[in-house]
Amino acid sequence: QVQLVESGGGSVQAGGSLRLSCAASERAFSTYRIGWFRQAPGKEREFVAAINRSNTATKYGDSVKGRFTVSRDNAKGAAYLQMNSLKPEDTAVYFCAATVGGGLSYSSPTYNYWGQGTQVTVSS
Repeated sequence: QVQLVESGGGSVQAGGSLRLSCAASERAFSTYRIGWFRQAPGKEREFVAAINRSNTATKYGDSVKGRFTVSRDNAKGAAYLQMNSLKPEDTAVYFCAATVGGGLSYSSPTYNYWGQGTQVTVSS
């Protein structure tokens, strides 16, 4: 069972950048596809980005396309979410998620393992 730990959240002004990291405890990290989700207070969990296990394909939610970039380093057992041009509406708790298998998924129920989340706050 893989354990995921997010880091890199914080407070930033609109237009700024943050880089989130997701560290995995599993040596076979390359067998997991990874997703990033976020949840703002009073709102449903929202898909942000996904990356396949071989680091050859990515998918983004419409609200972050062109501003966020997902990546991974299988040798280090880590995934990343580079967030640029941040907006106040990006304020949320961000979660990384993992599940064994290929392909990409934007659906949270398809992920078996979740981190505790990291808070991102963007002020105007």
